Amino acid sequence: MEKRLIWDIPTRLFHWLLVICIVAQYLTVEVLDATAWHFRIGYFTLGLILFRLLWGFVGTTYARFSQFLTGPGKVLSYAKTITNPESAEHAGHNPMGGWMVIALLLLIALQGISGLFIGDDIINNGPYYDAVSEATRDTMNIIHHTAFNILLAAIALHIAAVVFYTRFKKQLLVPAMLHGKKTTNEPGISSSRLLVALVLVILVIGAMYYVIEIAPPAPAVDADMYY
Repeated sequence: MEKRLIWDIPTRLFHWLLVICIVAQYLTVEVLDATAWHFRIGYFTLGLILFRLLWGFVGTTYARFSQFLTGPGKVLSYAKTITNPESAEHAGHNPMGGWMVIALLLLIALQGISGLFIGDDIINNGPYYDAVSEATRDTMNIIHHTAFNILLAAIALHIAAVVFYTRFKKQLLVPAMLHGKKTTNEPGISSSRLLVALVLVILVIGAMYYVIEIAPPAPAVDADMYY
């Protein structure tokens, strides 16, 4: 077995930037009362999610969804070996971990998308606040808060899994997500495809600018202000 490059630079940057964003999102609402920054970081987080979804199709081997998303049969077979400390380590995400990645991405995406339609009842509103009815805004508000509670539970499960793999199975997942290398018999990646990643970043920035700044309707004007 040799130490080989498994996690590319874009995947690692995405992972740690997402961690920072989630912590910042919590702090801006629960501790700092900085709603404006909560919205800005939310837009950045949505951009990260969009990048990761695209990278899942055109990224390096172990970042692609086709590499780590498996059917229920393989997930069940892997689950039966999870308590065996001698079971083989996967170079990329294992069958259970792969679906956890998808769950986290979808929960964060749901959190971000719902945030586009709600406000803080003071001055800060999402860009599509005026595009929907009050009933829709109320629904999005419920989704936003419910998804966050589920997300916290999923994050707790994810952290517990990392601790379990580190302590029980002796698989060092966190260092691998820092330097990108794992000791494995499986082939590593030859590069991080940084040029492809740069093109994706430019496309995502353009798409997010359109969604946040160009596409939203103009805020409603209160006719009473002219009397």
